[in-house]
Amino acid sequence: MNWFVFWIIVYLLVIAFFAFRHVKIRDLDNYLVNNRNTRTLPLVFTTLATFVGGGTSIGLIAMGYESGFAAIGIGVAYVIGFFIVARFSRKIQRIGKLKNIYSFPEFLNKHFARENEPGFSKIFSAVVSGVNIFIFFFLLAAQFVGMASLLKFAFDIGYVEAAVISCLVVIVYTAIAGLSGVIITDMIQFIVILFMIFLIFIPGVFSDTMSLTLLTELPDHFLDGTYYGILFLVGLPLFLAPSVIVRMDIWQRLLAARNEKVARRVSIISGLGMLPFYIIFPLVGMSFRIVQSELIEPKYVAYMFLDRHCTAFVLGFAVIGLLSALMSSGDSFLNLISISAIRDFVGWKKQKIPTQKQIHNRIRIAAFAFGIFALSIALVLPRIVDLMVVGLATIVIFVPVTFLALINKNAGKYRKAALLSIISGFVANLVFFIAGITLPDIFEPKASFIPAFLLALLMLLLGIWRQDKLFIKKN
Repeated sequence: MNWFVFWIIVYLLVIAFFAFRHVKIRDLDNYLVNNRNTRTLPLVFTTLATFVGGGTSIGLIAMGYESGFAAIGIGVAYVIGFFIVARFSRKIQRIGKLKNIYSFPEFLNKHFARENEPGFSKIFSAVVSGVNIFIFFFLLAAQFVGMASLLKFAFDIGYVEAAVISCLVVIVYTAIAGLSGVIITDMIQFIVILFMIFLIFIPGVFSDTMSLTLLTELPDHFLDGTYYGILFLVGLPLFLAPSVIVRMDIWQRLLAARNEKVARRVSIISGLGMLPFYIIFPLVGMSFRIVQSELIEPKYVAYMFLDRHCTAFVLGFAVIGLLSALMSSGDSFLNLISISAIRDFVGWKKQKIPTQKQIHNRIRIAAFAFGIFALSIALVLPRIVDLMVVGLATIVIFVPVTFLALINKNAGKYRKAALLSIISGFVANLVFFIAGITLPDIFEPKASFIPAFLLALLMLLLGIWRQDKLFIKKN
């Protein structure tokens, strides 16, 4: 108990030092995109810290414990996805700077919303921002579940109390710092994760599995990645990989890049750099499955693995390290949805332009409100694997319309098709996910993103075909 207190005091002091001394919110560009002047290394660190943060690490450990190598498929899909991002990264950074874009939803609004169609603009911006906020609510809730699971053991408190503490810490820091603060602390938190990987996780895995030889004791569907079915495994590289280009956190990093070269370099390095983590974390869960005779809740595996392999002093450091990683993802997600809620609802804003101070205050209020709402999700649905997967999977519905906007200069004329594509994909994802939860023997809920993506693509193609046909008929 004393070591937990010691390390959490050290951690909070370090975070407070950077938050109040080095993070200075001079203007809106600094708060939202770090003045569009971020170098390669900080952007790589903050990107990796978000993609391999505490919620992801604990989630992948839990997923490895539950399903084996199926979890590694997500990492492979993301590597492919980052190379897709690299293809468009220069254009994204350039468009953001020229058109003063601060987020992914704002990019879509700029391409598909129209000032002379206020009614359509209201609906389109509400759908785009609303779906994105929905997605990151689940990802943020996954961070709170992870933090609460660690605090529950470390300080011997109830899950609800631990979740509330986690939520308040993330809200306060996010409201103070903005993206500039997120980037600085992400660098610290990523370094902590690296220490844990090399000093605890890798040695622990090799010890528990006798240099990986005991992995053969696991069931076949753990080793071939088919635990969730072949549809899930095949769908990851085909449908989840392109979703990286529509993640709001990736766009925010690319928009914050110093120039086009930095944006592309960050995409490639981040893609290659994250794969080892997506292999190690599932192996942690799989190795614990071998040594643990009784089944436990997957969300507790990370702590129990650490407890098995650490002294009291090191365990305190490791737990606080994971908490810091959870914060690095949590503050990023909360920052994103707060900014999107305030800036991206085109057509819903009053004519009077707010001051920068008013915008800052509104974003902070939104951060508090959304943080509390995400906390309620974490309390109602404390399954970190489901929260993580449904958040990641829902993103794919934006892929068709985003590629259309990136490659077609006249994408705006297909705005109604784009709206229909997003709505149909979102509804399909919800229906299949709920059906899978209700009837797991008939459909795997974690594969709901596949029919959702296909329907979103089909609706967009049909809409484009119909629009072109009408244009030809008129002329």
